[in-house]
Amino acid sequence: LKIVVTILNENDNSPVFAQPNLTRDVPEDTKVNTAIVAREELSASDADLDTIYYELTTTVQDTDGYFAIRGVNNPELYLQKALDYDKFNSTTLLLYARDRPVNSPDHTNTATATITITIKQSDTRAPWFLPCTRLHNDNSVCISSPYSGRVNISEMSMEPLLLEPGPIYAVDPDYTIRDRIVYSIVGGNTDEVFSVDADTGNLTMNKIVTSPDSFLLQVMATQVSDIRKYSVATVEIKVINKSNFPPYFEKGVYNGMVFVGLPQGSFVYQAGDPSTPLVITALDQDFPDV
Repeated sequence: LKIVVTILNENDNSPVFAQPNLTRDVPEDTKVNTAIVAREELSASDADLDTIYYELTTTVQDTDGYFAIRGVNNPELYLQKALDYDKFNSTTLLLYARDRPVNSPDHTNTATATITITIKQSDTRAPWFLPCTRLHNDNSVCISSPYSGRVNISEMSMEPLLLEPGPIYAVDPDYTIRDRIVYSIVGGNTDEVFSVDADTGNLTMNKIVTSPDSFLLQVMATQVSDIRKYSVATVEIKVINKSNFPPYFEKGVYNGMVFVGLPQGSFVYQAGDPSTPLVITALDQDFPDV
């Protein structure tokens, strides 16, 4: 008597990940399509020798679409969209491994692997001069206004010049890196009248100014670790005559009169003298001939 016994493979084993929890640090400037986790590290095994079907999801809002797997049967994780550290700096991905296709009516066993991604900020931006204004709430661009100041003609200032809207100051906008900034004057410094402190950005005078012509300096802020990352700001220095006295009015009180019914823009006349327009005069002892 010959008895043939056929053993049917029952789908009674779930897929198994060798590493159900993985962590990866990903630089912000990683190129799109770069592999983040190799297929071998993410492949699941199945004791039933079934074909494994993979699906990737994210658990963090607004981070969907940045990472993907190569295919339903290829779990290699790669970067699908360029990263921006200012938008998010970490996310958690869930990789599902099933022994049946997603929409299969058959009983399906599933395993899950958790992939924690930490984004590391890269040195991608040149220095920003402060204060500055971001464009359209975009953290990648910040526009600064020109600096301005003034010096007295034929007078040497021994202190750093006071500027508007504030002192010369630039920062590395990649704030987790905070590379050191150095300053230099790269244009407009006729006769080398001014110097800028390489470390502080303070602007000082080397010599007196004998001409009333203004200066339009170009000050460059450069990152120490990468001289290709730099920004240039304009500093306008006006040359003025020294003012020792405040202006003053000829009179402490001026009295005037107007006629009812006159149109807008009509003269105000001196009180008691309706034929003479009221004139308010200020004088300055620094300019006695004016």
